[in-house]
Amino acid sequence: MNFVKTFVRNMSRKQLKNWEPLKKVGIIGVPFEKGQKKYGVSVAPAAVRSAGLIDQLKEIHGLDIKDYGDVEIPNRDEPVDVENMSHLPLVSAANKNLSVKVSQVLKEGRVAVTIGGDHSIGVGTVDGHYKVNEDMILIWVDAHADINTNKTSESGSVHGMPVALLVKELSDYWPYLPTMDWQVPQFSIKNLGYVGLRSVDEYERLAIEKYDVPAFAMEDIEEYGIKKSINHILQKLDPDGTKPIHVSFDIDSLDSLEAPSTGTSVRGGLTLREAIKLMEIIYATGRLRAIDLVEINPALGNDTDRKRTIEAGLCILKAGLGFSRRGTMPRGVLDLPVQTFHKSD
Repeated sequence: MNFVKTFVRNMSRKQLKNWEPLKKVGIIGVPFEKGQKKYGVSVAPAAVRSAGLIDQLKEIHGLDIKDYGDVEIPNRDEPVDVENMSHLPLVSAANKNLSVKVSQVLKEGRVAVTIGGDHSIGVGTVDGHYKVNEDMILIWVDAHADINTNKTSESGSVHGMPVALLVKELSDYWPYLPTMDWQVPQFSIKNLGYVGLRSVDEYERLAIEKYDVPAFAMEDIEEYGIKKSINHILQKLDPDGTKPIHVSFDIDSLDSLEAPSTGTSVRGGLTLREAIKLMEIIYATGRLRAIDLVEINPALGNDTDRKRTIEAGLCILKAGLGFSRRGTMPRGVLDLPVQTFHKSD
């Protein structure tokens, strides 16, 4: 019997009732790109909205959607004395504002859907979620582990560091970070799982192995399939099926052919069908409370590349919010209408 059936069988009726998927969604835009070096990800929230985000989500029956607009992004950088960590004050200020907004959306009983922006915004989304649900688990869907510190990063770009900034187990590996006093690392690496990895640095691999983080790289997904991979992670992180789930989805987890308009593309990634299945499985738990969609860069590639990448992102969001590929039956209709034809005289 697969994990989902076992999970449902072992849950009490009361628990199952408490974990029905939320039908209220809050959209947050984060036009921020200083966590990396390429122009373009800052326009992704506007591009995704323009591509029909709200209208497409309205296709999902019964979904209540509220767009909270974009978080405030500071425009003045200040020099700080932190080695190999670019634009730290801007990253910090943007994430502080985002954390407050994510907490607000969750407290209003909505799934927090955050559209980035680069993946440095994961600091704000996870911090904001943790402040509401301290027992949350985090599924990081990415080609990269994003668990470098400023000492191990080759680029100094903070979008490769958000996990290391968040987890309390690595807090001693950081120097004092001016402007980051608002964010205290409290999230445990024991509540983290990875999907889609295929470009992992040596020190990142060391951290993953040291803390026994469930990490399904592409070679593992090829061997076990996406269904067994995500079910294994869910079972390891939350065997009783009682914890809220946060999915931080980097579009570069998809293969370059599926999502070409992204800044750190790596060939050999997830197919869109695998990504949709992943999100459908997580939605079916009823516990999904936050989704980040990051690293879409409309400034890269041609019109076809941009359209393909944004459409892939929309498909991923819809799958996580209850869209059925099987189609849905109109409410109250049990049979197809039958039209009667009368032979004319």
